[in-house]
Amino acid sequence: MALSIFVAKESVAGEKRVAASPETVKKYKKLGFAVTVEQGAGFGAAVPDAAFAAAGAEIAAPAAASKADIVLKLRRPSLKEAESYKKGAWCLCLLDPYGPAAAAELGALAALGLRAFAMELMPRISRAQAMDVLSSQANLAGYCAVIEAAAHYERLLPMMMTAAGTVPAARLFVMGAGVAGLSAIATARRLGAVVTATDVRPAAREQVASLGAKFIAVEDEEFRAAETAGGYARAMSADYQRRQAELVAGHIAKQDIVITTALIPSRPAPRLVSAAMLRSMRPGSVLVDLAVERGGNIEGVEAGGIVTISGVKLIGLLNMPGRVAATASELYARNLYAFIAQFSAGENGVFAPAADDELIKATLTMAEGRLLPVIPAYEPANGKAVPAGAAAGGAAADKAAAAGKEPAAGELHQAEPVGVWPRA
Repeated sequence: MALSIFVAKESVAGEKRVAASPETVKKYKKLGFAVTVEQGAGFGAAVPDAAFAAAGAEIAAPAAASKADIVLKLRRPSLKEAESYKKGAWCLCLLDPYGPAAAAELGALAALGLRAFAMELMPRISRAQAMDVLSSQANLAGYCAVIEAAAHYERLLPMMMTAAGTVPAARLFVMGAGVAGLSAIATARRLGAVVTATDVRPAAREQVASLGAKFIAVEDEEFRAAETAGGYARAMSADYQRRQAELVAGHIAKQDIVITTALIPSRPAPRLVSAAMLRSMRPGSVLVDLAVERGGNIEGVEAGGIVTISGVKLIGLLNMPGRVAATASELYARNLYAFIAQFSAGENGVFAPAADDELIKATLTMAEGRLLPVIPAYEPANGKAVPAGAAAGGAAADKAAAAGKEPAAGELHQAEPVGVWPRA
């Protein structure tokens, strides 16, 4: 019997993205699935109900989720939402296991019988590239960071020669050259800025140079061994951080715009820009922090806001991909479709994930009424690992995790999650 898919409307305030598109609805129908879209689910992403209906979806009230075999979402469902789902239903979403209230909510969701995939835990392998939600959303976050910076920087980005004289190009520095950082570099270059970038991973040097930017880093043995097998940045030693900070401090003083993207999975965001560095920049400079949801890379940044410190603007807006919700939704929808299609047989509407498949083992976070041990332990800066989520004792785990101290910035400030971690 063909399974049914329900595309939920996001309930988190300000979240405009949607987990499906008319394009993917047609593809699901071709695979044999029955597709229902919650009324108004796509309005924030400029997709009216009529567009989903034309693609073959049924438009229904939220109560229709109770009949669905598969639920597609952006954010982790609330307990109220999940209580309406069929027991044993599959849910594909961003579970945000290190976000606020994650410890209590993940265990409660599992207890309801939900079988949920944390799409942000998708392994970084060739087979999973089309399913990589972090990369698709981080790409957009990097673009949006430059656009936001340009909007708040009260000068031009490109060099301009006029009859009244020459206007110099803005100097833009990107800290963290992963997916978000490389997107920011490419965008800033297209807008005419003089771009430099830094990263602790040696592979980033060539990537940065290929986009026409200059690479800045302390290059020693620790630097050359600073990338994990999964392509993420390792946490660096205190000595390396000190030497890198000295190099960066001198460089930042000469910059007009700084964009930070540095994140390490299961750890607080590293502090990269201090208050002293801010004071060294000229008034009117702009900094954008894409790691603000995990405490931020910039001292003084406020999650969800824009503040001015020492004449310098700090932008800590949440949900950068959501600022281009239509495009973000299209890409995210394709990621989910690629995952479901991988485990669908023919055109009979079957979704049969194999328990021993590497993608399933990495992302299936809860099943059979319990949490599965796939979420990496949260590692606060004090070095004492705390198991993520309710698998380690519910609210007590969150409290223990929050006790970790960031060396240069005080306590980790949890913020509302955007559901995407720009990769370092």
